[in-house]
Amino acid sequence: MILLARRIGFYLLTALVAITLDFFIPRLMPGNAVAAALANLHSQFTPATIRALELQYGVGTNQSLWAQYVHYWDGLLHGNMGISTSHYPATVTSVINAGLPWTLGLVGLATVISFTLGTMLGILVAWRRGTALDNLLPAMTFFQAAPYFFIAIVLVAVFATKLGWFPAINAYDQTLVTPGWNWGYLSNVLDHAFLPALTIVLASAAGWIVRRVVSYAARNAILPSVTGFSLAIGFVVSGALLTEIVFSYPGIGYILQQAVLERDYPLLQGVFLIITFTVLTANLIADFAYVLLDPRTRQEA
Repeated sequence: MILLARRIGFYLLTALVAITLDFFIPRLMPGNAVAAALANLHSQFTPATIRALELQYGVGTNQSLWAQYVHYWDGLLHGNMGISTSHYPATVTSVINAGLPWTLGLVGLATVISFTLGTMLGILVAWRRGTALDNLLPAMTFFQAAPYFFIAIVLVAVFATKLGWFPAINAYDQTLVTPGWNWGYLSNVLDHAFLPALTIVLASAAGWIVRRVVSYAARNAILPSVTGFSLAIGFVVSGALLTEIVFSYPGIGYILQQAVLERDYPLLQGVFLIITFTVLTANLIADFAYVLLDPRTRQEA
């Protein structure tokens, strides 16, 4: 368990650094951060809004940098990330909460499918070397080498535009279904999620197939895949964000794009933290899984 304690300490330190960078980035930018944020509100701001932004960025408050840092931490611990200037008067937390389930559902499902499918195919190819299955690796490697957005555009062109089998944008058709726990809505969501999920699976499954093992049994082949899983999480998340942009899928990636276009600095800060914490959490889970699957790590610890 000493190994896990070290890894947890490392992740806590990484989270601390990320939060500190998130605090300093807007304060290191030239000019007045509050004025830049208000410029996007187009006269919709109120005195309360101005005061909230001033407290968030420490402008005109006569607070020391340390006091601002403590105030920033207090806000984070209470779930307060400030006001989104592009979704005013909504808070950053509410905007992220609206998009996070879509991203977690899409990335989580696609990653589990690609991990399982790629690992099983890798084991099968390793056991059946010299057969037609060897041709599977070059074909899948092509998808791994291609950028996520390129695969997404090709899938849209073929399966959405040309064949019309699947929708090309959004998470569900707002003109046909109403959100709720009913089959009409759920099937529409799955229909819209198919192409974005297929993009992630095609782009990432080859990475697990490449980890085929020559002289190991199936259980031993899983261990390097678990290690690779933790390394690949960041690439999958970044690729998923680009995929959401192509499909106008209302997750964190699409929110991030809108925040960049609208220069919504509070929302950008919030999205940065969410992405960082998601990747760190996924890596921590992978570390736990590795320790459980490999008794040698427990003995060494």
